[in-house]
Amino acid sequence: MRLVLVSAIALQAFVFAPAAYAAGSGGSTAPKPTNTTKKCLFGRVYDEAAGRCVKPNKSNFTEDQLYDAVRELAYDGQYENAQGVLRVMDQEDDRVQTYWGFTYRKMGELELASTFYQKAIETNPDNILARSYMGQGFVAEGKTELAIAQWREIKARGGEGTWAETSLREAIRTGLTYSY
Repeated sequence: MRLVLVSAIALQAFVFAPAAYAAGSGGSTAPKPTNTTKKCLFGRVYDEAAGRCVKPNKSNFTEDQLYDAVRELAYDGQYENAQGVLRVMDQEDDRVQTYWGFTYRKMGELELASTFYQKAIETNPDNILARSYMGQGFVAEGKTELAIAQWREIKARGGEGTWAETSLREAIRTGLTYSY
């Protein structure tokens, strides 16, 4: 009975909480389309220096540039192409692990997604984006209590008011999850 009451109180907080931000990867906006999604095909990434679409690798892009390409491709719904970029990145990086989880979740592979989110959180317990995405996966599965637990962890780790916290709170409140 106590668990039901606590859940009802926690859920009330979500119902009356306003949305503070639009969805985004740690920020408040979606990634802006670049030539990577406007011109490139087959998982290629636009190389400004070369002036053309190229296969992504570490010799022509920084990790941050590759991460931005992954985020843009994922937002565009090109999950397999985003995974192609992820393959050339540092697999021990918790951001990479987070986006492996995100792409698998969006492709319907919830168990595999959860494995990657867990690994990201083990690598960096303060990865509030991984916690938010994992929580959104729980929302999609109807596991609201687990989603609320991740929301609380985000807040406890200083993430209150961030996109990660706000988007998870809104996902719990509305049942809708985000695409980036």
